[in-house]
Amino acid sequence: MTEQDIFNKLKEVLADSFRLDPEKITLDSHLFKDLDLDSIDAVELAIQLQDFTGRRVKAQEFKDVRTVGDVVTTIHRMLQP
Repeated sequence: MTEQDIFNKLKEVLADSFRLDPEKITLDSHLFKDLDLDSIDAVELAIQLQDFTGRRVKAQEFKDVRTVGDVVTTIHRMLQP
């Protein structure tokens, strides 16, 4: 799965789950400042990412994630063999 594939899926998840305008979701979008997610939203997103990747999302892997691009990069890394 490419980073573009991951971004497209993540964009869909963010738009559907948090009622965000997909046009406003970019790789540079800050999860908390630009998309107005909070800590509860972050937990929900992590659960959905587990469903998407089929892997357990460890808090340590996401501790430095701030932007949509950070999420894409982290998921891409998680999916590597």
